[in-house]
Amino acid sequence: MKKKALIIRYENLHGEKQTFENKKTVLVGGCFDLIHFGHLKFLEKAKEQGDFLIVALESDEFIKKHKKKLPIHRQSERAEILANLNMVDMILLLPLFVSGKDYFDLVKLISPQVVAVTSGDPQIKNKKKQVEEIGGRLVKVIPLIKRFSTRRIINIFDI
Repeated sequence: MKKKALIIRYENLHGEKQTFENKKTVLVGGCFDLIHFGHLKFLEKAKEQGDFLIVALESDEFIKKHKKKLPIHRQSERAEILANLNMVDMILLLPLFVSGKDYFDLVKLISPQVVAVTSGDPQIKNKKKQVEEIGGRLVKVIPLIKRFSTRRIINIFDI
């Protein structure tokens, strides 16, 4: 049985780099507020790209500001759910990033060989540029599955 994934705060990442330094690292990012089939397929395909899957988990403030809604689960709860998925090796708790530079600093610090995205990712151009600047590559692992989205689930069940 796989042990639970490591959950760490972004500011503590330096002390944990040895955990994944010599592994083919894959980085994904997102909110993962209500885990659904689309999330599972995305994380499975992302994990297939390497040995060590890191999920950069957006803050509650990010969801409020950019998604214009309150999160269903707090960041700590979302991290705990993700930590129990077999394909996830580390969850990185992000603070509220205010610029593209913040995300690029994250990519430089982790230095993943792969950044995995869905084909519908609105930040795909930025992510591609960032990972290529550190010698990695961007991989579209699945198309965006529109019928599976947190927003759609919330609307259907009027949460």
